[in-house]
Amino acid sequence: MRRGNSSRTNGLLAAAAATLMMFSVNAQADTMRHGVSLFGNLKYAEGFKHFDYVNAGAPKGGTLRYAVVGGFDSLNNFIIKGDAAVGLNFIYDTLLESSLDEPGSEYGLIASAVSYPDDFSSATFTLRKEARFNDGTPITAEDVVWSFKTLTTISQNYKKYYFDVSKAEVIALDKVQFSFSIKGNRELPLILGQMPVLPKHFWTAKGANGKARDITLTSLEAPLGSGPYRISEVKPGNSITYERVKNYWAKDLPVKVGTNNFDQLRFVYYLDPDVALVAFTGDRADLRIENSSKNWATRYDIPAVKDGRIVREELPTQNGQGMQGFAFNLRRAVFQDPRVREAFNLAFDFEWANKTLFYGQYTRSNSYFANTELASSGLPSADELKLLEPLRAGLPPEIFTTPYKNPVTDGSGNNRDNLRRAAKLLEDAGWKIVDGKRANAKGEPLSVEFLIDNPTFERVVSPYRQSLGRLGINVVQRTVDSSQYQNRVNNYDFDIIVQTFGQSLSPGNEQREFWGCDAAKEPGTRNVIGICDPAIEKLIDKVIFAKSRAELITATRALDRVLLSRHYVVPQWYLPSDRIAYWARLAHPDPMPAYSNGFPDIWWFKGKDKTATPASGTAP
Repeated sequence: MRRGNSSRTNGLLAAAAATLMMFSVNAQADTMRHGVSLFGNLKYAEGFKHFDYVNAGAPKGGTLRYAVVGGFDSLNNFIIKGDAAVGLNFIYDTLLESSLDEPGSEYGLIASAVSYPDDFSSATFTLRKEARFNDGTPITAEDVVWSFKTLTTISQNYKKYYFDVSKAEVIALDKVQFSFSIKGNRELPLILGQMPVLPKHFWTAKGANGKARDITLTSLEAPLGSGPYRISEVKPGNSITYERVKNYWAKDLPVKVGTNNFDQLRFVYYLDPDVALVAFTGDRADLRIENSSKNWATRYDIPAVKDGRIVREELPTQNGQGMQGFAFNLRRAVFQDPRVREAFNLAFDFEWANKTLFYGQYTRSNSYFANTELASSGLPSADELKLLEPLRAGLPPEIFTTPYKNPVTDGSGNNRDNLRRAAKLLEDAGWKIVDGKRANAKGEPLSVEFLIDNPTFERVVSPYRQSLGRLGINVVQRTVDSSQYQNRVNNYDFDIIVQTFGQSLSPGNEQREFWGCDAAKEPGTRNVIGICDPAIEKLIDKVIFAKSRAELITATRALDRVLLSRHYVVPQWYLPSDRIAYWARLAHPDPMPAYSNGFPDIWWFKGKDKTATPASGTAP
């Protein structure tokens, strides 16, 4: 399940919660609930006043400025065409709202209540009568149904996410029922709660240009939403500003008290990440989430930090870290052989990079569900073997005999042993050395391109390129702008990219988007690798239809083992905290919620200092 709301996804549940069932087994069929949880009882009882982690009395006001790298040419974030502006999620409300201090719980927003039968064959949402779009039009069940049908038609990601939803229908003006094609998918009521509700009357009317609006096309016309902010100013490719809706219909709901504290959110675009950092330290942005270890170690030794005007914090998070890595495009013939992919991992000297480039800040990723109890380790347990044994014929035998382990070096830069092992794998895969270059039986050279859109990664790829060159591999390192990069990734026009596969504590339907065969065939999905594997398909279903927390852990660990054994990526690194620097006029709750840094939802300007210099136009 995706984590809703803002900021980071994923989480690590406290050990005591691991024994809880995903839903209460004593719940009566079709009981109306003010919230739902995948992990047992809800933390907040019906009638709660606000989430514990917010400052209910936080002052409102000020313009929050944030520096973004790249550009945009569209205000439609539901299609793969164009480059959508940052922050569009702030203009849309969803049926339910995620809690940031629970790993898998949601409470009523547009919907006041949700119900489902014990067999999870459907879910019914009752809408709040006061729910409104920002033009004052009531939100109805018809809008919800239209949103579902539209999103699953125009977006492959939504189509895969809601794969098991067979029908959406209006059963009353304020009630919508979703029927499921299969029973037992406990996650569906929650992931339906994450769906943004769009205004049918807006999208089926004519636009400002007199022509019929088309949600399948890019547009710079500000769309209508129902959320806490509306678009107030658009400078294509330069900046976008959102203003708080002062008569926002949900501002007094328990899930919104203490949130959305800024009068304006302004995202200013820069073409270069270094310039974006200078903009922050020069007081032209209010906060920076730092994803560069080098910057964190070397770029904040400035007067504003020393005298306390800029605050630096590492906010620990219990979020899972997923997998970040150099991802191979299996649609390229050169990467069809897993021995070739494994050789690339052997050529990557993480220990040297961490010591020399990253100032020792990172941990090597060793799981697709890193930093959680869902991560595999050691040899398969007896329960995992029950899932893996029927698939044994199609799995690498080492899954059953040898624990997965990334190659390790002493960090000195001497990677000879691993390079020898890599050379042997390449030889076995048919890639011989011919005139000093690696080539196949047809004489075709082994040549790959690393496609990146963040210059910060150039210092990681460059030494890796040299290491691969020692194996006779020709490597092209290509840095492109964000628009070109996204277009090429959407159309799978790449060899190797840096990709992050974020995971929550409650993996489910999104696994089909990451690794499913159907997603591999469609452009613009999250299956950028192009994975289509019968064993993985079966294990995805085991994850989705797990009947208890224990079953979910077992199925996820089994899936993790198979993904690791296939060497689909060269694993990179993770950091179990968020590095945040901000000007001291900003404030956040203390303590912070366990599963998010809450930015910008629960932050605020303190005192009267809400102005600064006007704004102008996890990496290594």
